[in-house]
Amino acid sequence: MHERSGYRLHSHEIPYGSGSGQQSVTGFGGVEDGNSYWVVREVNDSSLLQGSSVLDGTIIRLQHMQTRKWLHSHLFPSPITGNLEVSCFGGESESDSGDLWRVEIDGKDDVWRREQKVRFRHVDTGAYLHSHNKKYSRIAGGQQEVCGLRKKTSENIWIATEGVYLLPMKTTT
Repeated sequence: MHERSGYRLHSHEIPYGSGSGQQSVTGFGGVEDGNSYWVVREVNDSSLLQGSSVLDGTIIRLQHMQTRKWLHSHLFPSPITGNLEVSCFGGESESDSGDLWRVEIDGKDDVWRREQKVRFRHVDTGAYLHSHNKKYSRIAGGQQEVCGLRKKTSENIWIATEGVYLLPMKTTT
């Protein structure tokens, strides 16, 4: 959830009409919508396993639960502000470096926890996953633009809220 607006990171099988033409990503104000669920995934060569703690600086991929596509960014301009477009791309067997995001924890904690403020910094462009109060006029429900912003601001803070959380695995000796 975008901390400032309370809108959830959202996607659906509707492509952008400009830019990349890939699956659009927006901010959505509704709480109970299956298109606002994302799965935190490891990078192929990573040691991040199911139930592992996600530490500050970990590189992850976010997979849209409904369409199985990856949260993606690139140099296309975003539709409203002209910042960097954020889209969904690929699938289970198709991913590239445009799907990689570094977790930056806001605060002193080194582990990403529920309701912990975090930023997601796109590895390829250096832009932060960002949203603001600018809304699309043609989309029902007043969805707001999600984009990449190369500047670190208070409007690129996100919080994991509702969802399924797996406790970190305990090792036994």
